Amino acid sequence: MNTRADAPQAVKDFAYHLGIERKMSPNTVASYCSDVTGFLEYTGRPPEETGADEVAGYLSEKGASGLSKRSQARLLSALKSFFGFLILEGRIKEDPCDRVSAPKTGRRIPEVLSVEEVDRIIDSVDTSTWNGLRDCALLEVLYGCGLRVSEACELKMSSIYPEEQFVRVIGKGDKERLVPIGERALAAIASYLECRPAPASQGCADVLFLNKFGEGLSRVAVFKMIKRQAMLAGVRKEISPHTFRHSFATHLLERGADLRAVQEMLGHESILTTEIYTHIDSSTWQSAILLHHPRR
Repeated sequence: MNTRADAPQAVKDFAYHLGIERKMSPNTVASYCSDVTGFLEYTGRPPEETGADEVAGYLSEKGASGLSKRSQARLLSALKSFFGFLILEGRIKEDPCDRVSAPKTGRRIPEVLSVEEVDRIIDSVDTSTWNGLRDCALLEVLYGCGLRVSEACELKMSSIYPEEQFVRVIGKGDKERLVPIGERALAAIASYLECRPAPASQGCADVLFLNKFGEGLSRVAVFKMIKRQAMLAGVRKEISPHTFRHSFATHLLERGADLRAVQEMLGHESILTTEIYTHIDSSTWQSAILLHHPRR
């Protein structure tokens, strides 16, 4: 039945599909549903009655209001996922997004730190305090293991294997991977654990990085900490927690690490994602493969 009241239920069903069936993170689910809800409020019509002109018009209006091309492309991706879900459910027959071209975003290369800049930022942390020891350990893990900030914030003490020098990480889509961890990061974690605050609840008992209230760190708190330490270290680049992950991968490849190994460590589904993150042109690893090809 096509009524406006159907739209919120469609979004709820979509959220369930993303979270339970596709195993997306709560943040991703919330972001997708927010995008879809904004679009449906713009049209004022049920999704079954939506056409390509309305999708194109919405993107155009968003672009005129200052939304970047990259964000427009992400918005279109969310709408494609939503209408694709409705097709699977048999609620619509065609995806109106199919006739809408995605904005050309180009190839974005994230900022990268030098090894010396990474050292300066980590060395700028005051390790005479418990939270300084925590921040030092967190930076060592972000850089030394190439973790996403969400993976670092959710890292469990039981997932660290010092003897084997591995950490077990739960990444996007609840996919698990083992990541090597070096001696410097392990030593920093050990120092922090000696003064780690008491967890606020049983749910936080196994969480490695806690705030002063004994609760898990937020991504915003980590972002602010990194900005502060970069300023203290005299690093003027625009950086974020992800910069350490990107820099780590770049430094590995500069030192001859295998692209596939870096892909596995970062948890990328596609090697093309790893290529973009690490400034490596496909011709570089293509020629390396052809050079050692058994049929050469």
